[in-house]
Amino acid sequence: MKQRIYYHHTDCGGVVYYANYLDFLEEARTEYFAQKGSSIKQLSDSGVMFVVMRQEIDYKYPAVYADDLDIKTSVGEMTGVRIEFLHEIYNQDSRLIVKARTVLVCVDRSLKPQAIPEELRKKLL
Repeated sequence: MKQRIYYHHTDCGGVVYYANYLDFLEEARTEYFAQKGSSIKQLSDSGVMFVVMRQEIDYKYPAVYADDLDIKTSVGEMTGVRIEFLHEIYNQDSRLIVKARTVLVCVDRSLKPQAIPEELRKKLL
């Protein structure tokens, strides 16, 4: 997924504010689902939702105003109710900016863990 850095993404020094990477990662996961033929909205409407259980981010190099980032997303380990997403964010010079790991848990409408549907499991791998 591509992400251009705009002024509102940065702090007073022109560097991307650290918490904005959470938004970038969320958008990248949503795009990953879509590319695999699954809609987060349709899943949610059917009672299949995901919540973040764990987030790890290693900031390797600063991204700055006007950078063009490339966010690479893949699925790591998947268990009965959990999906691990691995992210790497590079700038336009192919410099590694961020490495991240996000663990999602599949839940129902009452936020109780539920098994990831088999059809979705097959699509995501």
